[in-house]
Amino acid sequence: MSTSEEVYAASPLDPVETHRLVTENPAAGGAGDQTIDTSVFDQSIVDRAQAIIARYPQSRSALLPMLHLVQSVEGYVSQAGITFCADQLDLTNAEVSAVATFYTMYKRRPCGEHLVSVCTNTLCAALGGDEIYAKLRDHLGTDGKPLGHEETSGEPGTPGSITLEHAECLAACDLGPVLQVNYEYFDNQTPDGALDLVKSLQAGEKPQPTRGAPLTDFRQAELQLAGFFEGRDADLDGPSAAPETVRGAKIAAERGWTAPAMPEHAEFPPLPEKK
Repeated sequence: MSTSEEVYAASPLDPVETHRLVTENPAAGGAGDQTIDTSVFDQSIVDRAQAIIARYPQSRSALLPMLHLVQSVEGYVSQAGITFCADQLDLTNAEVSAVATFYTMYKRRPCGEHLVSVCTNTLCAALGGDEIYAKLRDHLGTDGKPLGHEETSGEPGTPGSITLEHAECLAACDLGPVLQVNYEYFDNQTPDGALDLVKSLQAGEKPQPTRGAPLTDFRQAELQLAGFFEGRDADLDGPSAAPETVRGAKIAAERGWTAPAMPEHAEFPPLPEKK
């Protein structure tokens, strides 16, 4: 890829990062050209990065899980993490940054021990998601100022620290309002119930999610998203579907209802003529 074809992307949440990404020299964005210290990623992380690469026919396809891997080390995707991924995958820093700043699961600021995501999309908001988010912001804020989106209460990474965010649809509309802690579901929430949950996290407890795997911390969850379970393979056995979600399918099975079979040769409507 020529420098003229390289794409720069930046997070709207971080003006400093935006400025750096759009002004850095593309020629300095290749693997090995940076002077950024990546020693935080020791040989064990290099070995895991290579194991991720081995899963794919093309190394660049390993970028998404590798970003989760570096996030499991530092609690966010730092500039060192960007450079580490670029070096491992023979990409430019700009190419890695374009991906890291596009997806909201990659954080550009250090996260707390736990990431609390409150759904504030239409249905959850109408059912109480906005009130839940407001209550948690007030509780986690300081000096009368509510905590902001993707801001952290406490020292990032330390026990009891919480990063709060509002999320766009957590794919659980039948169980709203919902929130997630480190991407595990807590369904049918209320403002008071959500507050009690966050207080228990701050106290060092790990409440059982409504469904899914037992609760861990944010960095361990990121390591799992990278594909490494560290002896926690049983986490995959947790029930992921709530009774409400599969109730329709269960009733259909009990009553013998089936959808019409797909015809062997389905005719598709003609495409409109280009003018």
